[in-house]
Amino acid sequence: MKNFTMIGVAGYIAPRHLAAIRDTGNTLVAALDKSDTVGIMDSYFPQADFFTEFERFDRHLDKLKRQSRKIDFVSICSPNYLHDSHIRFALRHGADAICEKPLVLNPWNIDALAEIEKETGKKVFNILQLRHHPAIISLKEKVKNGPPDKIYDVNLTYITSRGNWYHISWKGDDSKSGGITTNIGIHFFDMLIWVFGPVKGLEVYELTNDTASGYIELERARVKWNLSINYLNIPEEVRAKGKRTFRSLTMDGEEIEFSDGFTELHTKSYQSILEGNGFGLEEARPSISLAYQIRNYLKRP
Repeated sequence: MKNFTMIGVAGYIAPRHLAAIRDTGNTLVAALDKSDTVGIMDSYFPQADFFTEFERFDRHLDKLKRQSRKIDFVSICSPNYLHDSHIRFALRHGADAICEKPLVLNPWNIDALAEIEKETGKKVFNILQLRHHPAIISLKEKVKNGPPDKIYDVNLTYITSRGNWYHISWKGDDSKSGGITTNIGIHFFDMLIWVFGPVKGLEVYELTNDTASGYIELERARVKWNLSINYLNIPEEVRAKGKRTFRSLTMDGEEIEFSDGFTELHTKSYQSILEGNGFGLEEARPSISLAYQIRNYLKRP
């Protein structure tokens, strides 16, 4: 049994990490969040210590270390702009880090974290859960086993509507979230690169606070993509069914169905990490670099 701590336990994605820690047979010994609305912990680890102040959490981990209660992993579910700092904290406390997307906001942050990995001997793992989705694994195999010179035409649309709160929260601040291309697009960009190969070129057609679209040329694909958090961008027939999310991925006009099976992917990610096969800094780099280029595309001279 491994000992985990968690930073950001009150966040939206934290329950999937709590479930993954439990379902892999491990335990959460302590958690941190500035919000004390963390009743969700009762469903998973009611005995875990909880802190709302970083300084007290830091001292508690030192206390556990003096008691020879080793912390093996720190799971990081904090806001995007804090990931870099919290990863550093984990490594310097002698723990490996498991971090939600995006690992960091800027490509050069990866280089700095690689240096700290060398200094501490600890590892950084990123949750890239779409690489564990059966439909995406099957798609990757289809491309791998297909004609080696074939270039596929791919269309990706992901619209996940958000209310007015989104723009008031840290997620609506591009300097903290990286904007919607990073905040909601990073997993899809990682998936596309993983399946179709490295980026050869890109164009950005639209980039606002709630919608983005563009074109990416990959080694094996020409990709048109569209992301949005605006409810009105969901197709009318989908809205008529009361749905607030629309997801579509086509390859050469054929729909790739991957709407189901998302709830188990964090547990699969944790299992892979615990088996020594997790995705580290270099696996995360291509999508982080792409998202950075997209959000700065229109700022170019």
